[in-house]
Amino acid sequence: MSLSSPLDALLAPAPESARVAFLKGQPYAHRGLHGKGVLENSPAAFDGAIKLGHGIECDVQAAEDGTAFVFHDYELDRLTTQHGKIGSLRASDIDQIDLKEGHGKIPRLRATLAQVAGQVPILIEIKSDNMRVGPLCLSVRRALEGYTGKAAIMSFNPLVSAWFRKNAAHVVRGLVVTEEGSKNLKGRITRHQSLWTAKPDFLAYDVRDFPSAFAASNRARGLPVVTWTVRTAGQEKIAAIHADEPVYEMPQA
Repeated sequence: MSLSSPLDALLAPAPESARVAFLKGQPYAHRGLHGKGVLENSPAAFDGAIKLGHGIECDVQAAEDGTAFVFHDYELDRLTTQHGKIGSLRASDIDQIDLKEGHGKIPRLRATLAQVAGQVPILIEIKSDNMRVGPLCLSVRRALEGYTGKAAIMSFNPLVSAWFRKNAAHVVRGLVVTEEGSKNLKGRITRHQSLWTAKPDFLAYDVRDFPSAFAASNRARGLPVVTWTVRTAGQEKIAAIHADEPVYEMPQA
């Protein structure tokens, strides 16, 4: 069984090229330019990317009330001095939590956007593993209100992109994709179904999956492809062939 790109084009039309043009032209630092004593998703990591003129990829998690905080993990343990699930805490409590290694507090998305201030493009990955995406999506939309810089949201969860299409159609939206463990027929069907639900403006693709017929066909019809996470020279070469920009974890020469 094969699902053709014409069906993708019908159910998930490509965006106007001008809408997504800003996605091309610079690489993206994965969770900011971190490493060597700089913590991921921290103000210092974002400053490092800005100084290079590179875009920023960051993650947001929801507090108990849906408030968007820039943080990757569902658990606090790896990156902070506290323990437990970030989603079980009130926003006011999260405001008091220290990041490790003296990197300050966990920033709210609004604070990160104020820091970036349009100096470079920013990709905001919305972390949501269930169907209750509304509160976090609403918080992200509110943080983006009045922001004049280049920004896009993206998520593995196609319901996130669908929410923005319905409630904030002006925001550029992406679908994050990995084919890991799903290179069979069921996986291919699921990818197309996710595409049709999300109706994204671009794809953020796992570099380990290239070459990918799914990524190539959608790129050919006008969806930009950024690829994560590029960590080696070999992966950089693969990204240059199969994607428009890399999301990387090592400074580029």
